[in-house]
Amino acid sequence: MSPQIKAFFFILCFWATCSLKAEKPNILFILLDDLGKEWVSTYGAQEINTPVIDNLAKTGMAFSRFYSMPQCTPTRITFMTGQYPFRHGWVNHWDVPRWGGGCHFDWEKNPSIARVMQSAGYKTAVAGKWQVNDFRVQPEAMVHHGFDDYCMWTGYEAGVKASAQRYWDPYIHTKEGSKTYSGKFGEDIFADFLIDFMKQNKENPMFMYYAMCLPHGPLVATPNEPDVKDKMAKHKAMVRYSDFIIGKLTKALDEMKLREKTIVIVTTDNGTTGSISGNRDGRMVKGGKMKTTENGINGPFVVNAPGLVPGGKMNHTLCDVSDLLPTFAELGGATLPKDHIFDGISFADVLLGKAEKGPRTWNMSMGGGNHAKRTEKGIQNRWYYRDRVISDGKYKLWISPAKKPVKLVDLTKDLYEKENLINNPEYAEIVKTLFAAVKNNFEKDNEPIYNPLKEEKWDVAIKAKADEWKVGKPGDEINFKPDAQGTGDKKKSKKK
Repeated sequence: MSPQIKAFFFILCFWATCSLKAEKPNILFILLDDLGKEWVSTYGAQEINTPVIDNLAKTGMAFSRFYSMPQCTPTRITFMTGQYPFRHGWVNHWDVPRWGGGCHFDWEKNPSIARVMQSAGYKTAVAGKWQVNDFRVQPEAMVHHGFDDYCMWTGYEAGVKASAQRYWDPYIHTKEGSKTYSGKFGEDIFADFLIDFMKQNKENPMFMYYAMCLPHGPLVATPNEPDVKDKMAKHKAMVRYSDFIIGKLTKALDEMKLREKTIVIVTTDNGTTGSISGNRDGRMVKGGKMKTTENGINGPFVVNAPGLVPGGKMNHTLCDVSDLLPTFAELGGATLPKDHIFDGISFADVLLGKAEKGPRTWNMSMGGGNHAKRTEKGIQNRWYYRDRVISDGKYKLWISPAKKPVKLVDLTKDLYEKENLINNPEYAEIVKTLFAAVKNNFEKDNEPIYNPLKEEKWDVAIKAKADEWKVGKPGDEINFKPDAQGTGDKKKSKKK
């Protein structure tokens, strides 16, 4: 082959590689912590303005029917794995650095959205909250999960007082180790890290997962509003600072000329904490964290990418957090690994304006609360079958821990989900259809799937955690109240 022909083929291959990179959109996934729709003005919030998120919705796509799980850990592991909690086993909230017991999110046994994106040529980064690995025991856990770089609040590490801080003077773990950043505000550090990652990797497709700590408690004053004092003023300041940080990131994308090829997604892990209420569209909405009522699981979900995602429309597609892994994989041209089962279904065509409606006919949410304990067999969930809800967008069905349909509501008429239609014969077919969706669920939910690590010295003090209850047995009839999820037993659980 002549030198000229070799040069031609080299140029052709180089051009093809560059074109392939250009076709892969960057993805910036921002997961806020404890933020219901009643605190986002584009969704009708009346006590606050969130101009950055509002503009993303106005020039992009806002979703009305996106479900998360009711609490932190079930949502985050569902996002990472593309699997429902009954499959991956993290049905309950569990702080690994605080409660330990050898439990951890095991990269050898679970799928990872970051590794999927890496397989398609993406550079990957994560910042913010994690809590499902103890970085003292597994300092490079984030690399094993598929992230090229990371900047994480450690979570509250048992025995390390400084680690409780995620906002002012935050205790943060990077490749250089864990330390306190005196005088700094955590979200500023995370945002600056992500911006620096963008600058270093802008010639490659990038997948960035920002698990923002805001606006989860403890309630604090922010750099933009340092003098706020009372509880509600601090909460509002923290929500506004969330919006400000998102604006900082999108501005950086603009300045680097990456905006038109970056899909920005803003959502939440669950509803607002129950101690905070806000006005939405003329009605008071109490925070629904840990509940499977709509204020706990149907949160804001906004997608924006000028030129890629159509703008100015509220989309009513049914989708949930399990769908994000296959959706991002399709957007990035990745192939899903064959050694895992995925519950999520891609709705990439909806995001790109190629379809008005996604493939789902129902979406689901389940889990929440601190209803797991350490046993000789490892971490065990309290119930063999956790309560869950199934919705077709209009109707919503509650399934009890006894695997029985116990409540049906019409979401279009009953905003507070109070009128139970389950015994009305007019709705028998609707109940039957929705209940059929759980037939593919396991008879028994999985426990968290991991190879146990050895117990650490800091685990001893919490060895008796949650010993006020015993692990349930198949067929246990729980005194389940569908309007008070998160307890579900005869004796109220102690607040953690």
